[in-house]
Amino acid sequence: MRQQTLGIHHVTAFVRNAQATVDFYSGVLGLRLVKKTINFDAPEVYHLYFGNEAGSPGTAITFFPWATSRQGRIGGGQVGVTTYVVPVGAFEFWKERLEKLQIPVAVTTRFVSIICSFLIQMV
Repeated sequence: MRQQTLGIHHVTAFVRNAQATVDFYSGVLGLRLVKKTINFDAPEVYHLYFGNEAGSPGTAITFFPWATSRQGRIGGGQVGVTTYVVPVGAFEFWKERLEKLQIPVAVTTRFVSIICSFLIQMV
């Protein structure tokens, strides 16, 4: 019997700087650090989980902060863009918040949606 995928539970990425990751995802985007465990394959590395207050499936993004990891390479199967949907009426708040924090934004339209794109590079 074929099972249907109902959605993505979470996406995981490698980062170099744990504190910069917490500062951005909690401090800038307002996500809650819902869980901090270890990478069970490499117990010396944390596994950080960010999401809504309950850590509900579909809201979570997780990270393995690995200070000595090599720079990633562009290729098949990688996540290229992470998108968050904001409530109706909240677009200007988020645009102004990012600009106030000196994060350059570009506003475009895709189909009927207004998109506020920004690029960050954590060191």
